[in-house]
Amino acid sequence: MNLILFGPPGAGKGTQAQFIVDQYRIPQISTGDMLRSAVKAQTPLGVRAKAVMDAGELVSDDIVLGLVGERLSSPDCENGFILDGFPRTIPQAKSLMVILEGLGRTINHVISLDVANEVLVQRLSGRRTCPECGKGFHVVFAPPKLEGLCDACGGKLLQRDDDLRETVLNRLSVYDQQTLPLKNYFIERGVLRHIDGTLPISDIQQQIRALLGVGSGDCP
Repeated sequence: MNLILFGPPGAGKGTQAQFIVDQYRIPQISTGDMLRSAVKAQTPLGVRAKAVMDAGELVSDDIVLGLVGERLSSPDCENGFILDGFPRTIPQAKSLMVILEGLGRTINHVISLDVANEVLVQRLSGRRTCPECGKGFHVVFAPPKLEGLCDACGGKLLQRDDDLRETVLNRLSVYDQQTLPLKNYFIERGVLRHIDGTLPISDIQQQIRALLGVGSGDCP
């Protein structure tokens, strides 16, 4: 079972990716994790990537795609994988298909967690974090007992710069510009599956089970 997980910031990708990993026993693969692992292992691609990152530049598609090819060839991917945050562009998606074809595989499902932007803004801009102990809160969904103060240690809660309303709106705008062409690409390939990301977590997981099968025993 080879999957791609789509979803804007705040859609709950992390929660559902972990559910899929636990339920279906397939690895979650992100480009960030791959880069860190390759650099740590000092693979040829890792060495190239480190040189680029040390120079303050963006890692090129050819390096990322090389890492993807290496990772998908790993033994733990034999029964499938879930790609999170990749591909981000049409050229990356087309190159991914070439890599998979070379491995005799394909993408079974592209799962899109759909959440309206106004809901995402509320979710993200309402988050607050305690800098002292790291505990997280939400002004609407998980408020502290005393406004502005951490329940655990009494520290003053802060809003991350990434969660400021203006920043959130910009992140969502960039996401929309990047992903709409990709969604159309996967619609044309007949593999895009829409799931309502505003439902309760358990309901979303039930929809994923209905799409993929009830448990790890059903994993092809």
